[in-house]
Amino acid sequence: MAWLTLYLLNVLWAVAGTSTQSSCSVTPEQQPWVDGLQVLMEKSVMKSDFTNPSILIAMNLAGAYNLEAQKLLTDRLVASDSADLTSGQLALNILALTSSCRDTGRKVSILQKNMENWVPPSPGAEASAFYGPSLAILTLCQKNSEATIPIAVRFAKTLIRESSPFNVDTGAVATLALTCMYNRIPVGSQENYRDLFGEALKVLVDNISLKIKADGIIGDIYSTGLAMQALSVTPEQPIKKWDCQKTMDMILNEIKQGKFQNPMSIAQILPSLKGKTYLDVPQVNCGPDNGVPPTPADYPTPVPTSPSNITVIYTINNQLKGVDLLFNKTMEVSVKRGSVLLVVLEEAQCKDSMFKFETKMTSWGLFVTSINNIAENVNHKTYWEFLSGKTPLDEGVSYYVPSNYEHITANFTQY
Repeated sequence: MAWLTLYLLNVLWAVAGTSTQSSCSVTPEQQPWVDGLQVLMEKSVMKSDFTNPSILIAMNLAGAYNLEAQKLLTDRLVASDSADLTSGQLALNILALTSSCRDTGRKVSILQKNMENWVPPSPGAEASAFYGPSLAILTLCQKNSEATIPIAVRFAKTLIRESSPFNVDTGAVATLALTCMYNRIPVGSQENYRDLFGEALKVLVDNISLKIKADGIIGDIYSTGLAMQALSVTPEQPIKKWDCQKTMDMILNEIKQGKFQNPMSIAQILPSLKGKTYLDVPQVNCGPDNGVPPTPADYPTPVPTSPSNITVIYTINNQLKGVDLLFNKTMEVSVKRGSVLLVVLEEAQCKDSMFKFETKMTSWGLFVTSINNIAENVNHKTYWEFLSGKTPLDEGVSYYVPSNYEHITANFTQY
């Protein structure tokens, strides 16, 4: 019977990436915009020393144009040390290397042990606490689904009873992970597992569907890519009907407006634009049949802004009790139209040393860690939140472009 079980698993896996919900596609007329987005993402690899596995996954799922960038990212990940990585980071590395058809046996063993010792977050923990474990289960499912079942069972039970605030990105990755597990359980065998994973998926999918806006965006434009992947493959029907084509059309409109300039944001939306999901990683063809890269004349780009100056109102604010050096200080800063917020911060720092800041590089670009010697602190759950008026920014300082007389506030916040 063992061989029959293995056979059934392989048959089920062959259709694991198949869409079960509404389908949508990019029209031939819109395709040049998608090509341009991919070219922009791939160019970023050659300009940065930061190794982002999400970019390699997207590149391989889409069919890489820049083979030099593909090789560079792959070689960096092969040589990387797994010792200091979280389970989520290690899982992304394994997915990326798998998409490049590289051996990941040792890394998978480490991830398996990490997740066997996984301790579910305490009640009321941030929804993001499930993001890394979701990636880990998705990855382990693709490598050895049977060995992953006990881990996935604990994870699913925790999700069902957890009442934390819902996060679309986390919910989407958890949906992909449990969809993989659901599809890997042979029909008629261990039906209780399918019931459990189905129950957890129903909770996740319903929560994602409740975040679908009238214009088709799911959560915000940068969480929509992962949500599209999740809703396109889940075996559970969402409580709120999803119009995939409306979402696709809205995303393409945002691309034309220049909203997708961050390589990480492109990496998360590109698979959906190409009709792929992370469940397709094991089926990536690593042969020499990559697409021909389009020339600049083949794809449009957003119209550049005029070189005139604008004024941005910039406030730094720290009013948290128990934190030294309380302040609330505002400055007007003049920068070239089209400048990113980072330029505003740099100009303010030049004018007044009280506005000095520090950053660190992340997969989403530069992240401000300290302003005026007040630094984020994970133990104290504090960080610098940037807002436009009263609305949190949905892009980082190295990609957000302020408008004339926009009021940007950096507020020291506790979560």
